[in-house]
Amino acid sequence: MPETTLPTVGVVVLTQGTRPDDLARGIRSIQSQRDVDLDIVVVGNGWQPTGLTEGVRALGLAENLGIPAGRNRGAAEVRGDYIFFLDDDASIPDAGFLADCIALVSAEPDIGLIQPRLDDPTGIASPRRWIPRIRKGDPRQPSNVFSCLEAAVFLPRPVFDAAGGWADEFFYAHEGIELAWRVWDQGKRAWYAGELEANHPVVQPTRHAEYYRLNARNRVWLARRNLPLPLVPLYVGSWTGIQVLRWWRNPVVLKAWFAGWREGWRANPGTRRPLRWRTVVRMTRAGRPPVI
Repeated sequence: MPETTLPTVGVVVLTQGTRPDDLARGIRSIQSQRDVDLDIVVVGNGWQPTGLTEGVRALGLAENLGIPAGRNRGAAEVRGDYIFFLDDDASIPDAGFLADCIALVSAEPDIGLIQPRLDDPTGIASPRRWIPRIRKGDPRQPSNVFSCLEAAVFLPRPVFDAAGGWADEFFYAHEGIELAWRVWDQGKRAWYAGELEANHPVVQPTRHAEYYRLNARNRVWLARRNLPLPLVPLYVGSWTGIQVLRWWRNPVVLKAWFAGWREGWRANPGTRRPLRWRTVVRMTRAGRPPVI
């Protein structure tokens, strides 16, 4: 019988070294994956990973470059037909997860990105924001999506490369929207696979000290980098209105948010690659025009 060649998956695990038990759990969940050949690197953002198990390489970065840039540095170090990104506080409970992702994109080759359903491993109810669509519905129901939660993301490697990777400049927040948009711009779809599961603890995004500033700055940068010019003010304007309605009773939050908003217009957002108008039409027909 001829030897069967397994599909290869490059895996990037991002960490700052502050959650060693979670990191070890996530690595074990990856190494337990069956029917795939793995190339795993652990990226230490401002930390040199140590004590890793056999078969896992370390890439220590001298300083914290931010979440998307850290992932990109790891992506440059791994090989494979596919690439999978996992945060250090996430894990995969099913040993067939990666093989299932490969089977899904093989059966439907226009799927260019998969985000699984995220569940807290302790049984705490998952927040609705973990379902990246407007009409949340059943978290187990799959659908097209136009953003992704970055804790666990799977892509064919050529799709990731053509997208230009993650947005280095963002540091934190909204890089999953840009990546999904750039997948759609390749004529493919970002897909929420509600039947596939990843584990992640329920945490508040506001735990990050600069959450509000970066949230606002990156909303502006997202538009400036990715949207056709007529849509830039529509997108930024819609999100500005949403934030005012959401936080008008909390002037401290609004002050921080508008500081980031102003920074988004004043600072250089990086390379501009606007979506094609036919992509805007496809996204609109699929359920979400890129102005909301």
